[in-house]
Amino acid sequence: MQNTVARFLSGKAGQIMTNTTSAQAEQLAELCLKTSKKLVTAESCTGGGVAEILTRIPGSSGWFERGFVTYSNAAKQELLGVPLETLQQFGAVSEETAAAMVIGAVKNSHAQIGVSITGIAGPDGGTPDKPVGTVCFGWCFAEDNVRTTRIVFDGDRQSVREQSCLLALQGLLDGIETYL
Repeated sequence: MQNTVARFLSGKAGQIMTNTTSAQAEQLAELCLKTSKKLVTAESCTGGGVAEILTRIPGSSGWFERGFVTYSNAAKQELLGVPLETLQQFGAVSEETAAAMVIGAVKNSHAQIGVSITGIAGPDGGTPDKPVGTVCFGWCFAEDNVRTTRIVFDGDRQSVREQSCLLALQGLLDGIETYL
């Protein structure tokens, strides 16, 4: 699945990306309004890209609660309550950190649904265990319902960031339809 997603999304940019994310955001808006849920984002490597996509929609203040851009480890700890032990043991780019980020985002907001993204967009910063393109995601649909995944995307920095936004939105849609 990871390679299929990465191959499908790799190189898809510009108008296709805008149309896809806009359609996803519109669907999310409808689902959040229908379920009376508010949404929060906690982003690192995407630098607020998901929040920007969501707030393009007029009336998004009715369902988008806030967005955290926590690029540094200190920000992850201070704003989201990510434990230092998690960062030291697993690293900033890990499913464990993504889970702690999304849980912290929901706890530190008035939202009931959340998404987190932490990764290595490149062009440097990768390691053999976590190459450039490694991105971890967390989704929270209830206090005890957190999902995570790790994907290694192909492409340059912009492509990795765009693919990450696309997958984050799709994960939200899938989760809301499944769990709410």
